[in-house]
Amino acid sequence: MGWVSEIVNPETRRWEELYRNRWQHDKVVRSTHGVNCTGGCSWNVYVKDGIVTWEMQATDYPKLGADVPPYEPRGCQRGISFSWYLYSPIRVKYPYGRGALLDLWRKAKAQHADPVEAWASIMADPERRRSYQQARGKGGFRRISWDEALEIVTASTLHTMKTYGPDRVIGFSPIPAMSMLSYAAGSRFLQLLGGVVMSFYDWYCDLPPASPEVWGEQTDVAESADWFHSKYVAVMGSNPAMTRTPDAHFLSEARANGAKHVIFAPDFNQAAKHADWWVPINAGQDGAFWMAANHVILKEFHADQPTPYFLDYVKRYTDSPFLVVLDKHAESYRPGRLLRASQLAQYQGEENAETKFLVVDAATGAIKMPQGTLGFRWQQRKGQWNLDLKDGHDGSDLDPALTLLDAHDAVEMVAFPEYAFDRTFQRGVPVRTVETLDGLVTVATIYDLLMAQFGVGRGLPGDYPGDYDDEDAPYTPAWQERFTGIDRQTVIQFAREWSATAERSEGQCSIIIGAGVNHWYHNNLIYRAAIAALMLTGCVGRNGGGLNHYVGQEKLAPMAAWLPVAMALDWGGPPRLQNTPSFHYVHSDQWRYEGAFADLAPVGDADHPLTQGHTMDLQRRAVRAGWLPFFPQFNRNPLELVQEAEAAGATTPDAIKQWVVEQLQSGALQFAIDDPDAPENWPRTWFIWRGNALQSSAKGHEYFLKHYLGTHTNAIAEDVSGAGEAPEGKLDLVVDINFRMDTSALYSDIVLPAATWYEKDDLNTTDLHSYIHPLSEVVPPCWESRSDWDIFKALAREISELSARHFPRPVRDLVAAPLQHDTPAELAQLEVKDWAAGECPPIPGETMPNFTVVERDYANLYNRFISLGTNVRNNGLSIHGVRWPVTDLYDELCRDRPAISWNSARYPSLAEADEAANAILWLAPETNGESAYRAFKAEEEKVGLPLADLAEKTRGVRMTFEDLTHQPRRVLTSPAWTGIVNEGRTYSAYCLNVERLVPWRTLTGRQHFYLDHEGYIAFGEHLPTYKPKIDPHAHGDILRTEAVEGSIMLNYLTPHGKWQIHSTYSDNLRMRTLSRGVDPIWMNVDDALAIGIDDNDWVEVFNDHGVMVTRAIVTARIPRGLCFIYHATERTLSIPKSPLRGGRRAGGHNSLTRTRLKPNLLFGGYGQFTYGFNYWGPTGVNRDTFVLVRKLDGEPRW
Repeated sequence: MGWVSEIVNPETRRWEELYRNRWQHDKVVRSTHGVNCTGGCSWNVYVKDGIVTWEMQATDYPKLGADVPPYEPRGCQRGISFSWYLYSPIRVKYPYGRGALLDLWRKAKAQHADPVEAWASIMADPERRRSYQQARGKGGFRRISWDEALEIVTASTLHTMKTYGPDRVIGFSPIPAMSMLSYAAGSRFLQLLGGVVMSFYDWYCDLPPASPEVWGEQTDVAESADWFHSKYVAVMGSNPAMTRTPDAHFLSEARANGAKHVIFAPDFNQAAKHADWWVPINAGQDGAFWMAANHVILKEFHADQPTPYFLDYVKRYTDSPFLVVLDKHAESYRPGRLLRASQLAQYQGEENAETKFLVVDAATGAIKMPQGTLGFRWQQRKGQWNLDLKDGHDGSDLDPALTLLDAHDAVEMVAFPEYAFDRTFQRGVPVRTVETLDGLVTVATIYDLLMAQFGVGRGLPGDYPGDYDDEDAPYTPAWQERFTGIDRQTVIQFAREWSATAERSEGQCSIIIGAGVNHWYHNNLIYRAAIAALMLTGCVGRNGGGLNHYVGQEKLAPMAAWLPVAMALDWGGPPRLQNTPSFHYVHSDQWRYEGAFADLAPVGDADHPLTQGHTMDLQRRAVRAGWLPFFPQFNRNPLELVQEAEAAGATTPDAIKQWVVEQLQSGALQFAIDDPDAPENWPRTWFIWRGNALQSSAKGHEYFLKHYLGTHTNAIAEDVSGAGEAPEGKLDLVVDINFRMDTSALYSDIVLPAATWYEKDDLNTTDLHSYIHPLSEVVPPCWESRSDWDIFKALAREISELSARHFPRPVRDLVAAPLQHDTPAELAQLEVKDWAAGECPPIPGETMPNFTVVERDYANLYNRFISLGTNVRNNGLSIHGVRWPVTDLYDELCRDRPAISWNSARYPSLAEADEAANAILWLAPETNGESAYRAFKAEEEKVGLPLADLAEKTRGVRMTFEDLTHQPRRVLTSPAWTGIVNEGRTYSAYCLNVERLVPWRTLTGRQHFYLDHEGYIAFGEHLPTYKPKIDPHAHGDILRTEAVEGSIMLNYLTPHGKWQIHSTYSDNLRMRTLSRGVDPIWMNVDDALAIGIDDNDWVEVFNDHGVMVTRAIVTARIPRGLCFIYHATERTLSIPKSPLRGGRRAGGHNSLTRTRLKPNLLFGGYGQFTYGFNYWGPTGVNRDTFVLVRKLDGEPRW
């Protein structure tokens, strides 16, 4: 029995010490990752001796309803590797400055005691300025002190403000929901300064323009637990098993619960492996499939055998019954504008009659004016903005007629264009004639126009298809085959299964959709085709139904309380907010490399003035009409502009506005957009934080290097603008706040070390679940890193101190802002008219941007940064046009929480990030039950129906940051969002609209099939339609590039990958060991064989925009004609030199792209087409890009 004594002898167990020491810990702290993955997972972080040793998934999410599986465990292989970053070799540990700039700076400081004057001396010498710009991206960083780094940044900022204006100081940071306070730190600093905050959602192609087009909503989607309620799930442009790892189990559980899972994907991806049905659709052709599916749905479930549930739904919740005026053209008609109450004598004197739209009452045949349309939203009388089926004039009940088929005055031929083959079809549509103030007009319902558009004849005359096998008639199952590569029977089977399921389940069919679709040029049309199927079958606003668009961690739940902090609205406004696609398209001069937009894609009515010219022409018009913002605003400093107005005798804000209008009319003052390459109109100082703006999101990366940075580039595209030589090196200073030495840091001038997600306090929410949880300071920031909040607080202090000399007294600034969504400005521009052409008078806030005089107190900028201003107390909170009081809640913050006193006043403190978090949580209706109750009471007044009961039972709820560190908390039902989460119910978008009859924020208050905008009608996108993919030769990617021997042209896609989240984790050693050590190109076996490429060969991928050198993965998974490089590549590692570009270092995935703007997405000024930050405007599309691929000659050169 000697072996017994060995076991109990402690000496023999010393081998266990290594294992035990590895897993010992002093404390466990809850945190999460501020990475744009949508996971929003709660992690327990283990600390030993002040060092993070490991992390593990937390499993204590509060349960939802008993009928839904739990959320946990949440996490993925990427998240569990994060702690590597804290102590990794690529961690930015100290402030760094570019050596070439530091030499200039220190010499200038020796000559000038004032830092601003020292910076000005460098900027005054073009050779010195150029010398450090050309060093960008070539290394040469030096470690510097925080004091020197802050001094340089502050000097550049104040010099820019004094010389050019604060609207030349810009900042970019993405996706605030992933770390709300870190984003708010920079945006608050910039807005107090008068600087510009750039959007992200549209630039990333995360914004689906179809969402504002159809719903008047940026996006709202179901949380992943709601998938469990679906009975039919279609997935397109998304790979949930790979990119939604923490949530993918709900799809499997939904299948176990009886759902059918269909995936549309060109490649046999990870999600396709687990689907019930893989539809291998050609890339970018989903729209053709859905248009054909809608043909079947309308024919079989609306026309041949009408489904009561479907008909009742489209009548109540869509614009289908509304009347459209048909305009006579030659021998037929074309759909025009909606029929308005202002056109009929019976509604004269009705307030906002131009935006109250009409239907036919099925019971009486009379023309009626239903409640809930835009005019009711903004009229003085409250209580009529609802979807209760009543006439808004006399309160009588009404039953809107969907069709005039059985009660028409005539059947007229209406022209319907088909863009794939440039044909027009004449189809009979039942119509009524209506007596208006201008005479008789011919009208049809949108529903009848939809039937004709989709080719459902219902016995009417005209060019209707004979059956599903008619290949020449648009939108038949046979027609779509040539585009999608999918057999017609598949379309028919899918449409029947979808509709039958929706009928039986009353709308529990859903679509999961992602960036794989939204990056195409015609993304809005693809989305609208799919959304139409949801609307036609009553699947929106139902648990288990709807369009679930997941692309990024976009849902910032406590938005109403966060906005005053993030955009400094607690001190004033409006903020300067820029749609980034327009900004980069213009300022990085990508507009110079393309011709007329009509050469790229069909435009509809080619003779219409709006469909002619260059995208830049429409961009300029969008700015002067107030459709979109653009900064800088004018060719003059806005601070000096106010002084000039005052010197001319304009002392009041209204007088200053009028003076500016007169200056614009005379030409003495110009919008900067009219000459963006003039030096006075350049952006000058750029802050980048929480993102990789110079690489992973830099579509047209090589143009950024050339025109922004003035450094080396591999672009060879030809400038075809005829606008003279383009400038290079517009930016004076680029500041990157980062914890990784990524590509943006590599090309910046000053790099400031940021705390990681385990080293700061912050808040986090996501689209994929309905909880709010914290980022926590698990350990203090390592080395010399600081939190984003502390970095911008330090910059604010520096600005205030130097302003004692440069801006000792408050100054007045003039802010130009576009016509805003969710304000009465939605009523402004019923017609497209140009004041600059004399078509209408220039009226700020109506026919042109609004102008506001704002006071800037730079000497007190720091005090304002750390204090919650009294605008919140005095004006309350607002969101989506609803405002409610929070005076007592503000006072409670002052009384019970830390406060700040200055200038004899006391304010709630925002000095520390956790204090800012608690201020937001205390005020937000999603985390404060009393605030939610008041918000619903305010919305009740506008809507006229009961809503406050949704918050009655939770009025006593108060959430604090301390609460969240113990356990994530579920947000409350709030009018800021459209779902209902009471009693553990899963969140699904637009349930509030369907169940409580709250209108959508659109022209009709309903979901829109028809887009009543003059520009959309001109471009032929007023009805759901199909436009073909961009021809590769028209796209302009390969004009100067020679197709060298042994190369092949492929459509180039950049989907999200498995081993990284954008560029994060792509440089993580643990993730690198799971891939091939590089970011490879995936290509088809036969394509590779055609040019002699074997798996793992080095290849060169190139076009006019740039070049990338990487390895090839050769696989049958990828269809012919396509190639993938997963988003996103870093230029900091594994990037060889390019033989084709003269031996220069090759680039990353975005070196092969150039952004293009879809012109009709520039229109605005009316209804849901008015501007909102990250809500409206063109997206930075790049999926129509083409490249050449060839095998690399010899071994790669490093």
